[in-house]
Amino acid sequence: MSTAISIDNVSKLYRIGEVGTGFLSHDVNRWWHKIRGKEDPYLQVGQANDRSTKGDSDYVYAIKDISFDVKQGQVLGIIGRNGAGKSTLLKILSRVTTPTTGQIKIKGRIASLLEVGTGFHPELTGKENIFLNGAILGMRKAEIRSKFDEIVDFSGCERYIDTPVKRYSSGMYVRLAFAVAAHLEPEILIVDEVLAVGDAEFQKKCLGKMKDVAGHGRTVIFVSHNMSAVVTLCDTAAWIQNGKLVDSGTARSLVGKYMEDQIGGDSQSNAKLIDKPRTGSGAAHFTQLSISAAPESGTGIDQIVTGSTVEIKVEITATKELRSSNVAVTIYDGNNFRLIDVNTALKGEFLSLAPGGKASVKFVLESLLLKPGNYVVELWLGRGGTEDVDFVRDAGGFEVYQDVSNTNHTETFPGIYQCEFSHQISKTNHD
Repeated sequence: MSTAISIDNVSKLYRIGEVGTGFLSHDVNRWWHKIRGKEDPYLQVGQANDRSTKGDSDYVYAIKDISFDVKQGQVLGIIGRNGAGKSTLLKILSRVTTPTTGQIKIKGRIASLLEVGTGFHPELTGKENIFLNGAILGMRKAEIRSKFDEIVDFSGCERYIDTPVKRYSSGMYVRLAFAVAAHLEPEILIVDEVLAVGDAEFQKKCLGKMKDVAGHGRTVIFVSHNMSAVVTLCDTAAWIQNGKLVDSGTARSLVGKYMEDQIGGDSQSNAKLIDKPRTGSGAAHFTQLSISAAPESGTGIDQIVTGSTVEIKVEITATKELRSSNVAVTIYDGNNFRLIDVNTALKGEFLSLAPGGKASVKFVLESLLLKPGNYVVELWLGRGGTEDVDFVRDAGGFEVYQDVSNTNHTETFPGIYQCEFSHQISKTNHD
């Protein structure tokens, strides 16, 4: 199998807040080093792409020393956190920008879908933009015309195909742009996270089309935060973190490593609560919170998708005598609307501990029908309306992903809805 893309020690250096170096003196200094055959002096001061820390240099590597090959017909997923450098790498591959150092060799015609509306002229109609985009990709007019009906049908925008695209919604933009990119038979298809704009049915349709493209021997590079989609679609994956290639390998094994890294240690999904802001009498404290997909969810990877069964486990330590207290878990969405409230009192059980006693309470929430997004967990320990023992407003959180095998996209609305759950209390008392 021949190599479609070869990436050799590619780096991209930016000056924060500026275009180019920003100073004539820097440009002259860079030119002076270049004519003497010396290394660019600003490559030496560039810092790693770590967005969580304040740097000491005005220069930063968006990506640094990235090297890997992509074989023809391979479907490669690129994963990593926001700001890791994934989109920068795709822009270099698509020739939107050039690398500062390193080389890229590409064999074949590339079609890219990097951002909503990329390559579209807002004043032109959908039909005109199909021909424009096809011409940009190097297609002859006869080739575009032969695919036109298929493109329009796939996009679902037939009614508005003669309307200027500036009046399209972001979802319609993505539908038409993806339809053009996927149907004009490029040797290499590059797709960024823009598919997140589309609805669940269209996402599944796009994934099916990308599988079809790959099945015809063409190469696909796919960037997504949806780990289910990466595992479903991709053969191999590359993990980028802080601008550097952490690891590469089979999609399933690498996604497992990535998810383990994201939820391990001090991450929100497995959070130590000792230093969390809290209120209450202090007779007992929540000390640990862990959130995970139940093993029987069957997703194949350690992540929560819409419809998963979710396990929420809390650990509690008593500093004084704790009598007949209720343990409650509340889930809020990103807009601070309370969606789910489960507690031991609903099952007729209460927790009592002697001073120094410890307990763990595990709630199992069945078929959690939350749409993809981020959610916050609140913890409360107390006695009815008479005593707050421990209250942690922002104890931790978790992210729900779309299950690409299921097009039933569930919406949630403000207000508590019923959730089937079970719980288990384990405790150790100390006299």
